[in-house]
Amino acid sequence: MTEYLVRKALKSDAAVLEALEHDAFGDRSWGAAGVAGSFGAPGVEILFCSRSGAQPVGFAIWRALPGEAELLSIGVAPDRRRGGAGAALLDAVIDAAGRVGARAIHLEVDPGNRAAMALYIRAGFAETGRRKAYYRSGADATLMSKRV
Repeated sequence: MTEYLVRKALKSDAAVLEALEHDAFGDRSWGAAGVAGSFGAPGVEILFCSRSGAQPVGFAIWRALPGEAELLSIGVAPDRRRGGAGAALLDAVIDAAGRVGARAIHLEVDPGNRAAMALYIRAGFAETGRRKAYYRSGADATLMSKRV
C-alpha cells in the first residue's frame, strides 16, 4: 500500500479542492460555491492527501461538533482509488476528531457506493439508520457511526 502524507488545506487551496472534488464526484459534485463554502465554515476542517508533497489526490471535509464529529465528504481522484488514499484520509479525520474531544464520528453514505461502504466498515463504522431520498438522485443514505 502506498504511503500518503495528509495535511490541512488552506484557503489558497480552494481551486485545487474544487477541481479534485469535481474529478472525484462528477455530476454529484457540490460545485464551486459548495466547495468554497467549506473554507471558514464553523468547525469545518479540510484535509488533503498526497504522496511526498505532490499534487493532492484526495480530500476529506469534516466538522467538529460538541462531543462529536461529522464526515461531510471524502473523495479520491478516480485514477488513484484503491491505493490507500481514502483510508489515510479517514484515519486522519478519526484521529483529528479524537484530538478535539469527539466521542463519536458520524457520516452518510450512498449504500450503492460499495467501495465507500467497505472503507467505512473496515474502519469500524456501523450502520445506525437511513435517510430516505437523501441524495439528489433520490437514493437513500445509510447513516453510519463509530466511537472515537
